[in-house]
Amino acid sequence: MSEVPPGVTIETVWAIEATYASDVVERRAPVRAQHLERIAQLQRDGVVIAGGAFADLSGSLILARLRDEVAVREFIEGDVYWSAGVWTGYRPRPFGLVRLTAG
Repeated sequence: MSEVPPGVTIETVWAIEATYASDVVERRAPVRAQHLERIAQLQRDGVVIAGGAFADLSGSLILARLRDEVAVREFIEGDVYWSAGVWTGYRPRPFGLVRLTAG
């Protein structure tokens, strides 16, 4: 018997936790719309699965379909939150996303 039941698959994606600067409220405001537009487009493209900020504004979490850690670095460091200093660091980890399939 398979350890994954019929009708279920596990997709490997990246869980990326990004930390915020201590002055996140001030840094984020001028670039937030641009950041959200990019994330929304990447959701439409199927790259970003989900993302958002922690309620305490300590950082954010993004689930994304990226090929490897190099792509993760390009994804994070290509975002305005990185260049504007909103994000001060990030921790990517492979994540097993449980998905339902037909059948």
